[in-house]
Amino acid sequence: MKLRVLVFINALAVAITLSVVNYYFRHSFYDMAITFMATIITSFVVFYYLIEKYVYSKIKLIYKLIHSLKLGRDLRDALGEHMSSDPINDVEHEVKEWAREKKTEIEGLRTQERFRRDFLSNISHEFKTPLFAIQGYIEALQDDDFDDRDMARQFLEKASRNVDRLSYLIKDLDEISKLESGELPINYTKFKINDLIKEVLESSEMKANQHNIKLIFKQKYDEPIQVSADREKITQVLVNLIDNSFKYGKENGNTWITLFDLHEQVLIEVTDDGMGIEEKYLPRLFERFFRTDTSRSRQIGGSGLGLAIVKHIVEAHQQTINVRSTEGLGSTFGFTLQKVKPGLQFPNIPILKN
Repeated sequence: MKLRVLVFINALAVAITLSVVNYYFRHSFYDMAITFMATIITSFVVFYYLIEKYVYSKIKLIYKLIHSLKLGRDLRDALGEHMSSDPINDVEHEVKEWAREKKTEIEGLRTQERFRRDFLSNISHEFKTPLFAIQGYIEALQDDDFDDRDMARQFLEKASRNVDRLSYLIKDLDEISKLESGELPINYTKFKINDLIKEVLESSEMKANQHNIKLIFKQKYDEPIQVSADREKITQVLVNLIDNSFKYGKENGNTWITLFDLHEQVLIEVTDDGMGIEEKYLPRLFERFFRTDTSRSRQIGGSGLGLAIVKHIVEAHQQTINVRSTEGLGSTFGFTLQKVKPGLQFPNIPILKN
């Protein structure tokens, strides 16, 4: 319908123009009326044919192609090839929407490519450091006959520590890969989060003494709080966060674990009084291998995947994790868990890929 209106307007413009010209030369209203009627009919037929054949058909083809690319063959066949009476507006809408989708897709691909490059660069560096160290110690033992057996034993112990570092790295990579692919299920059980925190603190006491850091459980509520979560994986979350506070805490410092009873959730916070983190680094803190202080991180060890694993586990529980930090004062990592509701049963569900 709108196509006919458009053609009629153009034919009317041509007819009026020719009629005025005819009247200017002949000064006859009869001739002007005949010219007007003949021109408007002829122009309408010619314009309609030309637009239909060379413009409208091409627009329909473009529309169908874009629509096919967007919907896919199966869905397109199910919906049919419906097109409204305003093809130009349809095509404009489809092209704009298609362009937005492609722009978003391209930006996502660029982000993934940048992440892939960073990941390959980081993982190659993580593997090269212990491998070169192991290679160096072994070559030294092969090339020289050590009369000093103590020196040889020290070389072997250092090589062994680097093998352990490689083992931890491979184990963490395997775990985070399974977390992302959904191969590790979330086994929901009911347990008291207060008791779990105390158990983790007791098991971390020796490592805390090695770093000269005091562990403090600031329990806000006397009543035990029951949560529904995977006890083993939440234990890993707490251990990773506490270990992180050891790595970046200060000598003779403190690590506080605080429990807050919210309405339907419980909030667990792990706070240190260490070096803190610059604000610009906070958005990237849960990325794989990301380190704010590379030189110190290398000295203390670790795979660089601890916080990434923590984030995956917490999000797999459909919960949130956040961090706040002030440079020079310390950092706080907090995550939530679902409190137990009376009579609520939780099945084992797999971790879904983000």
